[in-house]
Amino acid sequence: MTSASNAKPVALITGGTTGIGLATAKRLHALGYALVVTGQNPVTLEAARKELPGDVVVLRADLRSLTDADRVAAELKHRFEKLDFAFLNAGIVHFRPIEAVDEESFDAQFDVNVKGQYFTLQKILPLMGRGSSVVFCGSTIAYVGLPNQGPYTGTKGALLAMVRSLAVELAPRGIRVNSMSPGPVDTPALHKIGLPPEGLDALRGEISKIVPMGRFGTDEEIAGAVAFLASRDAGFITGTDLAVDGGMTAA
Repeated sequence: MTSASNAKPVALITGGTTGIGLATAKRLHALGYALVVTGQNPVTLEAARKELPGDVVVLRADLRSLTDADRVAAELKHRFEKLDFAFLNAGIVHFRPIEAVDEESFDAQFDVNVKGQYFTLQKILPLMGRGSSVVFCGSTIAYVGLPNQGPYTGTKGALLAMVRSLAVELAPRGIRVNSMSPGPVDTPALHKIGLPPEGLDALRGEISKIVPMGRFGTDEEIAGAVAFLASRDAGFITGTDLAVDGGMTAA
């Protein structure tokens, strides 16, 4: 650790090797943050190491594992001795009708999207002081009911409720806690739902019809919203959810 690196604000981004997480890492690095990003896919981890600036620390971590969360916290402490901002972005989704949902799929989504996020915050909290902040990645799916996403919707609803409690609990420590809920965004995750290309095109068309702005968002637009919530301009914002969805929830 150097005094120069210690002078920079330090950020952690979970699920930071693709999509929204990767775009946010690039945005925060451009704003002067020292960064640690995590992921668990060896292919995307290696790609992120090549794509991100060389001073960004890229770690393999499975947030279902509390041991991995301990390891991430230890790495942050060893390298920087502090943490100014955490974007808890890692998440998984399985699109299945209720008849096709099994216990393994149900538990996996809650383990990553809720349990993993909560305990990651628990482990990194000792590094966070007054003026630091946390943003959980929610989803507008918690407000807008769509079929075949029951367990995933439940995880995001749980996160949004948890944000309010954590914001009140951590406010006396000077730590802000918010969530950011993206609407439809054309990220690599969209290609993991098992649809053929023509099916994806049809899905994009159908979803765009229910977004007042008539399109999907971009990773960069979501990253800008996260950067705002991390900034001093958001210094009096805590316990809230920022929907970045082209007006989808308003409609």
